[in-house]
Amino acid sequence: MAGTPNNVFSTPDNTIGNLNGLFKQTYADKMKELIPDQVKLLNMVKFMEKSKQPGDLYHQPVVLGLEHGITFGAPGDDAFALNASIASAIKDAQVRGSPAVLRSVIGYSAASRAAQGGAQAFMDATKFVVGNMLRSMAKKLEIEMFYGYMGYGTVASIDGTNTIITIQTKEWAPGIWAGSENMPVQIRNAAGGTIRGGANILSVDFDARTITLDAAVTGVVNGDIIWHGGSTSSAYQKEFFGLHYILTNSGTIFNINAATYNLFKANSYDAQGGALSFAKLNQAAARSVEKGLETKITALVNPRGWANMLNDQASLRKYDGSYEKKKLENGTQALTFYSQNGEIEIIPSTYVKEGYAYLISIDDFARVGSTDITFKRPGAEGNFFRDLDGSAGYELRCMTDQALFCAAIGRQTIITNIVNQQ
Repeated sequence: MAGTPNNVFSTPDNTIGNLNGLFKQTYADKMKELIPDQVKLLNMVKFMEKSKQPGDLYHQPVVLGLEHGITFGAPGDDAFALNASIASAIKDAQVRGSPAVLRSVIGYSAASRAAQGGAQAFMDATKFVVGNMLRSMAKKLEIEMFYGYMGYGTVASIDGTNTIITIQTKEWAPGIWAGSENMPVQIRNAAGGTIRGGANILSVDFDARTITLDAAVTGVVNGDIIWHGGSTSSAYQKEFFGLHYILTNSGTIFNINAATYNLFKANSYDAQGGALSFAKLNQAAARSVEKGLETKITALVNPRGWANMLNDQASLRKYDGSYEKKKLENGTQALTFYSQNGEIEIIPSTYVKEGYAYLISIDDFARVGSTDITFKRPGAEGNFFRDLDGSAGYELRCMTDQALFCAAIGRQTIITNIVNQQ
């Protein structure tokens, strides 16, 4: 082929193999660093280490009762008959991860220019795509951690054009809707069996708690549920169980019936239409203590609830040798005080809906599944990119397969019916 111009053939810098190598070299050890801090629940609940990851179901024996085969003897009794043994209730909790895949596109020209400059140039050219994919996936997982199997929001009303939906105040979480422009949604009735329709979000009004759609969806009524949509299917009944679902379950979850075993049923405290306060947090914590909680609680609250609590002068703040400004100064990251269980750390999250708060023992939770967030393609180690069919570009995919699991649901408490002071 003498005489053929050198630019007819792709150089090694333009191949998928080289792109895959550069991706692994520049990003392999940096994935966790790129996960944003504001996805607080996702970062707090650790993913099950690789040695314990299940191939299919994750199994966890759970103690749901105590031994009761005790015999009492009266003073002076000797050689008395013993009652039969009554074994404690131990059940096998089971959970399976739910997969999620995010797709993104990089054009041939951009990929080629990035690869020509080596590892640093590749990172400079792709860090925004990769970083945005990680932020997007982490955001979806954080929503699912809180409200998987529950939906993104509950409809209060829809305007006459069937395009502007007002979301119920108690069901509004600003973190869910921030950056949601162009997100597809599907609206179903409260029971889930009836699909009202789907559209994409054009805009969000945080003050009015409304979303504007790019197409009319007729038949929507108060109480309908908004789900993440898509061109193929919605998230309805495909997500793993989120914190809210786990803490409001009254039937079978993780292969154990909460109606039979009260230690696998969470507690609920009704705020009775009032603002969140330290007194109410103490009352709610007592529900967890009644079922055996003796360790630190993390209270995840809506930012408006957090603001109300900072105005509550009856707090039991912790001022001792472990004083930290970031924990005890108004307007900062967390507030810690003592209750009957011990320490309660109050953390605001934009993903918590306004009408709720969650008092949880983080050590009772785990994220389990076959993989945390990854760009690796299953069965194709090191192959991150693939050619797009019919387009001049590569596709990069981000995926996960996991679920939220709680081994001691009875030690957790949900606070409901919160109405924040504005």
